[in-house]
Amino acid sequence: MIRIEEVTKKFDGILALDHVNAQIHENSIFGLVGTNGAGKSTLLRVASGVLRPEQGQVLVDELPVWENPQAKEKICFIPDTAWFFPNATANVMRDYYRIVFPGFDQARFDDLIAKFELDPRRKLSTFSKGMKKQVSVLLGICANTEYLFCDETFDGLDPVMRQTVKSLFASELLNRKFTPVIASHSLREIEDICDHVGLLHKGGILFARDLDEMKLGIHKIQCVIPDAVLEEELLSELEVLQHDKRGSLLTVIVRGDYDEVLRKIQEKQPLFSEILPLTLEEIFISETEVAGYDIKNLVF
Repeated sequence: MIRIEEVTKKFDGILALDHVNAQIHENSIFGLVGTNGAGKSTLLRVASGVLRPEQGQVLVDELPVWENPQAKEKICFIPDTAWFFPNATANVMRDYYRIVFPGFDQARFDDLIAKFELDPRRKLSTFSKGMKKQVSVLLGICANTEYLFCDETFDGLDPVMRQTVKSLFASELLNRKFTPVIASHSLREIEDICDHVGLLHKGGILFARDLDEMKLGIHKIQCVIPDAVLEEELLSELEVLQHDKRGSLLTVIVRGDYDEVLRKIQEKQPLFSEILPLTLEEIFISETEVAGYDIKNLVF
């Protein structure tokens, strides 16, 4: 398990991470989402021991990660922008990873490179962005570390490759001790693959929850309530994250127990009502709007 405790990080006086606390449990896929500049990449670098926090610590299986080889050997970090040695080929990077990661599976890497139809002797500098990302992911998976930190894993991959990478992660989870942590702007990709999600905003974590439980606790309501007074009562009684009215149709995103929310709606004698499932994107927008990150404040 990874424990992030009161982690604070600054760059030239700018607060990138502000007393971040989170737990990442073993054998689950943890998704890290957030607003632009929220600190996702910084948090991954601190958690992997690349950056040292001004305050707090990161523990990997109860071992502090900073300047601790025993903890770092459990982690492989794939940055947003693929980095390779100048003029390196996939085979050169494979041999380098074998030195850095004692458990690196060369046979599997060679097999996967062939299946992905990537030339292992071709210079990586001539690869497209998506092809470089594929090589980075394969190196990370074949490093055979317990934890794999991925920054914008799916960026640059076509739909087929995205599904293939997801399948690789699922296979690793089934066959060995493996915990990927994925930071991404693609909420759809996070929603498809992750068990737990952490939402970063302005350097702090708004929440870190099980994805299914989170969806059960937040609901999207569409209803028509003819009586304006009863409509206002409903809005005051519910924990409203976001609401909008177009004509007579009221759309509300609320937090709370499903049955309790449904009961309160029915008490207002609606002509029409339904509770719809939310996407992770809708939850993200609602939660960040509550925190003050609202498009209406940014544009209008």
